[in-house]
Amino acid sequence: MTPTALQLADRLDTISVSSTVKVSAEAGRLKREGIDVVDFGAGEPDFPTPDNIKKAAIKALDDNFTKYTPVEGTLDLKKAIVERHATDFGTAYAPNECAATVGGKHIIFNLMQVLVNPGDEVIIPVPYWVTYKDVVNYAGGKCVFLQTDEANGFNFTAKDVERHITPRTKAILVNSPSNPSGAVLPDSEFVKIFELTSSRGIWLITDECYCHFLYEAKPFSVASLPGAKDSVIVAGSLSKTYAMTGWRIGYGLAPKYVIDGIIKLQSHMTSNPTSIAQRGAIEALRGPQESVQQMLGEYATRRGFVIDRLRRIPGVTVQAPMGAFYAYPNIGGAMKSMGIGSAFEFSEQLLKKAHVAVVPGEAFGTDSHVRISYATSMKEIERGLDRIDNFIQGK
Repeated sequence: MTPTALQLADRLDTISVSSTVKVSAEAGRLKREGIDVVDFGAGEPDFPTPDNIKKAAIKALDDNFTKYTPVEGTLDLKKAIVERHATDFGTAYAPNECAATVGGKHIIFNLMQVLVNPGDEVIIPVPYWVTYKDVVNYAGGKCVFLQTDEANGFNFTAKDVERHITPRTKAILVNSPSNPSGAVLPDSEFVKIFELTSSRGIWLITDECYCHFLYEAKPFSVASLPGAKDSVIVAGSLSKTYAMTGWRIGYGLAPKYVIDGIIKLQSHMTSNPTSIAQRGAIEALRGPQESVQQMLGEYATRRGFVIDRLRRIPGVTVQAPMGAFYAYPNIGGAMKSMGIGSAFEFSEQLLKKAHVAVVPGEAFGTDSHVRISYATSMKEIERGLDRIDNFIQGK
C-alpha cells in the first residue's frame, strides 16, 4: 500500500477544529493539571437542566423507551416543537415540516449539505458563529462575508445584504441574537431582509439558538411573517433555552421537500436523536417555562456587571450585548499597548499567564476582539475580569 492511499480525504482541509471546542479542551487540560483556570470560553449555561425534564428522561428509561425512533424524531416530539414555536412566535408549521437533529449544530450542517451546491454563495454577517464558515466550505460553497458596524452594535441592514447578492447567492445565515456579539437584528430590518431574499429566490436561514435570551426586546421569528414558510428556514436548539447542551436536541422548520432531504441525509449519518433525550425535549417544550425567564434574569444581572467592569479596563471597549450571554470586547487598544499582534496571541498569553480562557476573535471573523461567556457564576466572573485587568496592566 502506497503512502498516498493512507492519507486523509482532501475535504478535511476545508474545515478546522472548532475554536470554542479547542479552547474548552485546553482549559480542561490545565484544570486537570491542578491549575486554577477561569473559563470564559464555553458557550454553555451553568444552570442544571430543570428537574421536570430530567424526570421525563428517567421515566423514558423506566418505560424502556430505548429503541430506534423515526430518523427525524418521533411524531410527538415534532408536534411539541411546532406547537411551542406556534405559541412563542405565531407560526403554523406541520409536523412533516419539522425534523429533530442531534443538536443545533447538526441542523446547520444538514442544511448546508442539502441546500448548497459547489460554487453556491452563502452570505454570512461578521462576526459569525465559528461553525458557519466551515460547514459552508465543507459543502463546497463560498462564504460571502458581510462586515457589520461595531459602533451600531454589530448590526446590518437589508441594503447591506443587497450589496452582497450575486447570481450565485443561495442563502443568508442570520443569527439573532448573535453568537458571539449578542447583536439583535431589529424586527423591522428582519422584515426588510425577508422581503429582499424572498423576492430574489434566496433562502433566509434564521438561527434561533438564543431566541429567548433578549434583554431589551421581545422574542421574534421572521418565520412568523406571511408567506415566510416558502423561503425561510428555522434552525433551532433546546441546548441554551433549557440548559440541555449535553442532551443534543436541535431541530429544523422548513418546507417539506427540504425536511425530506434532511431525513434522507440524516438516515445515513446519525439516524434518530437519542430516544431518551427526545422524551426530555417533549417535557421541556410542553412543560413549565419559568426556568427560561429565571435564567434570563440572571444573565441580565451578569451582563450589567461584565460590561461595566470591561469598560473600566484600559485599552478595552465593548458594545453591550442585546441578547445571548456573551460579551465581545474590542481589545485593540490593549493589544497595541502590550505589543501583542493578534487576538489569538492575546488569548494564548492570557490563558498561559493569567489562567483565563477566552475565545479569540479570529474564530468569529475579527482580529481585535475576544469572546467572553458570562454563563458562569458571578464569583468566577469577578475573578476572571480582575485577572484580565491585571494582565493588561502588567500587574
